[in-house]
Amino acid sequence: MSKDDRSGLNPFTGKSHYDNIDDDKFLNECYNEYYNKIDGHEILDQTQEGQLILKVTSNLITAVEDYLAKIGRSDYTADYYDWEVHLIADEDENAMCIPGGKIIVLSGILPIANTEEKIAFILGHEMAHALLDHSRTQSSVRNTKNTITTLSRIGSLGLILLGEEELGLATSAITNIADIGSELFLIQPFGRSQEIEADKLGMMIIHWAGYNIRRIPAFWQSMSEENANNFDFFSTHPSDDKRIAAMNEMIFEIENRTDFYSQPVLSNSTSTSSNILEKVPTFETPSAGVSGIAATKNSHSANTCKYCGNIVKIDDIFCTNCGKKIKTELRCNKCGHPVNDDDIFCTNCGNKLNHELKCSNCGSTVNKDDTFCFNCGNKI
Repeated sequence: MSKDDRSGLNPFTGKSHYDNIDDDKFLNECYNEYYNKIDGHEILDQTQEGQLILKVTSNLITAVEDYLAKIGRSDYTADYYDWEVHLIADEDENAMCIPGGKIIVLSGILPIANTEEKIAFILGHEMAHALLDHSRTQSSVRNTKNTITTLSRIGSLGLILLGEEELGLATSAITNIADIGSELFLIQPFGRSQEIEADKLGMMIIHWAGYNIRRIPAFWQSMSEENANNFDFFSTHPSDDKRIAAMNEMIFEIENRTDFYSQPVLSNSTSTSSNILEKVPTFETPSAGVSGIAATKNSHSANTCKYCGNIVKIDDIFCTNCGKKIKTELRCNKCGHPVNDDDIFCTNCGNKLNHELKCSNCGSTVNKDDTFCFNCGNKI
C-alpha cells in the first residue's frame, strides 16, 4: 500500500504532514540502504541478546498495531509498514528505525542497552520517529537529489539527545554520514520539536507495551553523562534540563490519562494542562560525587501520590487527599524521592544509587531488614 492508498492524516497527530516526495522511490532507497547495511555485517538474531531485542520489538509493534486497530486506523501500517528487526555485529553505538518499519540494532550499543527495559526505551523512541514520518517530512523540506540514501541516519540514536546548538559538532563526529545527509540534518528547522514529539509518542508506545516509563528520564540523563567520554554519540552534549523536565511532564500526563482513543494522542488539545503540570516533580540534574540510597527524609521536597496525583511531602506517611499509605522504605539520599531496591538510578533526579541504606537519625549504615539502628537505636 502506498501513501496514496491510506489517509493523509497521521493517526497520532491528526495532521497532514508536508510530503512531496515520490513514495515508491523513497521506500526503495530506504530499504536498499537497510539491506546493504545488514548484508555487510554478521547477523546476531539467534544470540541471547538478539532474541531479547526481537522480544522487545515484538512487544512494541504489538502495542502500536493494537492502538491503531482500536482507533480504526490500521490502514496506516497495513502493507505500508513491513516490520523487520535485526541485531548486527557492529562496534558503533546505534539503533535506528527507518521509514517502513525496518529496524537495526548495532551490537556496539549493547553495553548501554543491557536490559529489556533499556532496549524498549531506545527502540520506542526510534519507532516513534518513523511513525511520525519525521524523515519523510525532512526530506520533503529539502527535496534535493541524493538525500534519500542517508535518511536512515536521521532518526538515529546518536543524535536524539542533542540540542540544536550542538548539531554541527555531532555531525562532524559521525564520519559515515554523507555530506548531503549532514546538510539535511543541519538545516532542518524542526529538530527540537520533532525530538519532543518522538519522546512523547515513544513513551506512549513503551507504556502501552507494559514497560515502566518512569525510568526513562534518568536513563537518558545517566546514559549521556556516564558515557560522554566513551561513546562517540554522547561526547558532545547530554540531555538538557528542559528536555528532561518535559519528559517528567509527559510521564505524569500519560500515567494520569484515561482516554487514548477519542482523539489523536499528540493533537494540540491533548497537551498537558497547567493544573496537571503543577503536580509534576521538578527534575534535578545529578551532581558528581553523590551516590547511594539513604533512608533520609527531606521536609522541603515534594512528591505526588501514585494513587490520586495529590502533592505530598516527603515526610508524609499517608496521602492527605485519598488517605492511602505512601511507601517510604527506600529513598534517594539526594532528593528524597522513593526508589525501588533494584533501581540503579533515582527516577526523579537521576542520582546513581549504590543500594546502601542509612539511618535517618545518625547516618549509620543499616540493613534492609533491620528494625532498629544498631548505632543509635533509632527505629527504622
